[in-house]
Amino acid sequence: MQDRIKRWTEALMMIPGLSGFEGHVRRYIRAELKAMEIESKTDMLGNLIATIDGDADLPSVMIIAHMDQLGLIVRKIEASGLIRAERVGGVPERALAAQEVLLCVGGGKTLPGIIANKSHHATGPEEKYRVVPYQELYVDCGFGSAEAAAKAGINVGTPIVYAPRVVELAGGRLGGTSVDDRAACAVMLELARATKTLRELPTIHLVFSVLEEFNLRGAVTAAQMLQPDICIQLDLALATDTPDMGHRGDVRLGAGPVMSMFSFHGRGTLNGCIPHPALVSLFQSTAEQEKIKLQRSAHIGALTETSYVQLVGKGVASIDIGFPARYTHSALEVCDLADLESLGRLLVAALRRIDADFSLDRDDYPE
Repeated sequence: MQDRIKRWTEALMMIPGLSGFEGHVRRYIRAELKAMEIESKTDMLGNLIATIDGDADLPSVMIIAHMDQLGLIVRKIEASGLIRAERVGGVPERALAAQEVLLCVGGGKTLPGIIANKSHHATGPEEKYRVVPYQELYVDCGFGSAEAAAKAGINVGTPIVYAPRVVELAGGRLGGTSVDDRAACAVMLELARATKTLRELPTIHLVFSVLEEFNLRGAVTAAQMLQPDICIQLDLALATDTPDMGHRGDVRLGAGPVMSMFSFHGRGTLNGCIPHPALVSLFQSTAEQEKIKLQRSAHIGALTETSYVQLVGKGVASIDIGFPARYTHSALEVCDLADLESLGRLLVAALRRIDADFSLDRDDYPE
């Protein structure tokens, strides 16, 4: 299992797919599903949906992993050929300067660029420790004029992403671009492979979603169409095992998947997710039975698509289950392949426990 997840994760990490421009990622995943003889369809927003039919008398389950990545988009081409950009998603400004990027000019063609960093020899004392706002940054692709940039295919609206990289680290750890959330997409592919041949499962809708990094609402369209009873979001969880993160919790790489007990954005978006108690009980008991380590997290400052999916229709029982990741939203994130494998095993085992005796009645789970 781990070898398959590793192969899929690495392949997906190398495919540019800015939020709103996920086509190449979607087509790769669709081809992998087709190779497993699993049919999929794309909705108007671009979500890729694969349904594995199960027992119609059991609660239906929608599982989400987002295909998109954060990045930038061309705002203006200066007369000099240098490029100004807007952020798409929560791009950390302090991680931008001196990064290599790709500009996706269409037809699968990309052009390299470098986010400029003012020459150190010319910086004054007041500049040396200043984070440069993204509005002041520019991308240098080597062009000498706006006309040359336009001729190469760059225009206002051209997507820009971190230059894709995969870095194999010690101990089965994997670093690189868009670990968030391509690693979860890989786990979903493994889940598709595993559940395709199992019997006595609920109907499972695998949703590879779009626009998560843009506005977190891409999966809402899929939820409105599918009307699931349960939603399980697969995404990263903030690893807190580095010196700068220890005060945030006790989530460690290599210590297993993570169950979110509370998330809240708190920065203009008064939204988050407190998981449904039936799903907390399901994953906790499954982990204990299968002897899979399961970590818990509670955090402010981030949220996922469950924040909105849980409000669809009559309400959807929702939970965020993830994998620990370091250095999130930077050009080089880090995860542990063992955590991804454990996440896959946990999901398969949990889905098998959704049977005729499984209840979504909150009053069956005393607080």
